[in-house]
Amino acid sequence: MNSAVMKKTMFWFVLPALLFYCLFWVFPILKLFQYSITDYNGYVQKFNYVGAGNFKTLFHEEILGLSVRNTLIYTFVTVILGNIVALAIAFLLNANIRAKGLYRSAFYIPTLFSAIVVGFIWSYVYMPDEGLIASFLHKIGLNGIDTNFLGSYDKALYSIIAVDIWKNIGTSTIIFLAGLQTVPMDLIEAGKIDGAGRWKLVRFIKIPLLATSVTINVTLSVINGLKAFDYPFVMTNGGPGTSTNTLIYAMYKMAFTDQLFGKASALGIISFALIIVITAAFVFTLNRREISA
Repeated sequence: MNSAVMKKTMFWFVLPALLFYCLFWVFPILKLFQYSITDYNGYVQKFNYVGAGNFKTLFHEEILGLSVRNTLIYTFVTVILGNIVALAIAFLLNANIRAKGLYRSAFYIPTLFSAIVVGFIWSYVYMPDEGLIASFLHKIGLNGIDTNFLGSYDKALYSIIAVDIWKNIGTSTIIFLAGLQTVPMDLIEAGKIDGAGRWKLVRFIKIPLLATSVTINVTLSVINGLKAFDYPFVMTNGGPGTSTNTLIYAMYKMAFTDQLFGKASALGIISFALIIVITAAFVFTLNRREISA
């Protein structure tokens, strides 16, 4: 088969995937840009072009600043705390312990459930007075502790972040475990011969060799945090007040509750740009550290 025929054959194999990509990704993005400069309400196809009016309105409203703040806090905590805990669990599960496979499966099970199901379950866990946490505190005599986690302006955001970490920690742990399996044993043995203790082996040999796993997990965590929607939607409806109002939830509410689809599209463009910039910055920084390591 000559090269011309092969290229033509390859094109026909790629064409279905290319059509799906254009139909379900490129076209919606282009429509998002179009609607962002209109007063489209999401129902009536008659709309007017307002130029940059939606963007100007958003930058003068408090909701944008609050949503960005909540989203960045959500992302920062899930990236830092989630990966630290996952790395610690990975080291424990990589040790020579009994029923290692059982423990690995147990930590991965939460990732198999949908975020909606997990959100509903944890809503009952967090219930004041009757929830699992409140009941446990009552059992051990700590009745005076405020257990209204989802109803507290200061606690609600961190409560749903904890749920997100609990659900996704299995995936991060598995990725770290895969990285630990590739650490050459001769390096470990050489370190032990040189007198390195357990902590120095971890600090100077194992963690540097996990650079690729760290890059993957941090990138996934950043993307997951910046597009947070499920748990604020299921567990708090963005409340109390606006304490759990993330960018994606604010966009949803603006479009389908307030019927300001054009304005929501403008917020979607801002969110899209923010996600691209922050994710690219993280990947660039981590890749540089990975090369230097």
